[in-house]
Amino acid sequence: MNILFTGGTGLIGSEFISQYRNQHTFTVVSRDTSKAKAKLGEDIAVVNAVSKIEDISAFDAVINLAGEPIADKRWTDTQKKVICESRWSITSQLVAKINDAKQPPKIFISGSAIGFYGNQNDKVVTEDSIPHDEFTHQLCNKWESIAQGAISESTRVVLLRTGVVLSRNGGALSKMALPFKLGVGGKLGSGDQYLSWIHLKDMIRAIAFLLENKNCSGPFNVTAPEPVSNITFSKQLAASLNRPCLFTVPAFIMKIAMGESSTMILEGQRVIPQNLTNAGFTFESPTLEIALNDINR
Repeated sequence: MNILFTGGTGLIGSEFISQYRNQHTFTVVSRDTSKAKAKLGEDIAVVNAVSKIEDISAFDAVINLAGEPIADKRWTDTQKKVICESRWSITSQLVAKINDAKQPPKIFISGSAIGFYGNQNDKVVTEDSIPHDEFTHQLCNKWESIAQGAISESTRVVLLRTGVVLSRNGGALSKMALPFKLGVGGKLGSGDQYLSWIHLKDMIRAIAFLLENKNCSGPFNVTAPEPVSNITFSKQLAASLNRPCLFTVPAFIMKIAMGESSTMILEGQRVIPQNLTNAGFTFESPTLEIALNDINR
């Protein structure tokens, strides 16, 4: 396939391109073209804006993963606006291009997140669950609504409601593992809140599966089938690193340090990939123990 990719220099995008560069042709949208070329390779075409795509009909598929990192900074009103616009704007531009095309791409895969559901405590969450109305839901709901504007007889739309992606090469796990490597790791808050995660390898495999499977459309929870509580995650991460799990970071410390964004860590989501497994996808790392052993070996 000839694929147009936004977010191609991120953890997921760069790994997908690396694995499938010999099977597909990629054009990546990146504001810093030289940096993108240096990371992805000179054989990957790069443009600095969606507006530079003259005819999106040239592409068989569009994969849209662009967006400001959601947890890197405190959620001030200004930062919330940046987080939203970085996703909504580029998605709107892509949808407009797709709708104007004489022969639009066959598939539009657009990012979202399990933040769509908001705080769900310990309830099992599927794609049919009723969301809790809060910032992350509002962000993802509009993001998905914009993407669905590309739905037509010619173009199927897939929405990736992604959990925490675990990888040995950066991402959330490196930050989560650091306290344990220093011997001061432990649970966060009560430790009862659920973490819905996925190994990077399965994340990449899931995107490829959805890209190729013509019967797949709509929202898909891209998470492993066995979410775990924070205390379970902390103990298994410590064990995989041969480090202790002795401490507790109180909730009020997290709230002081992170502000409103601490809710993503202190409030849980027990998400299962119902639509993905019903479509026939199988996981190489269905359990956290398998995933962490693979990453930390």
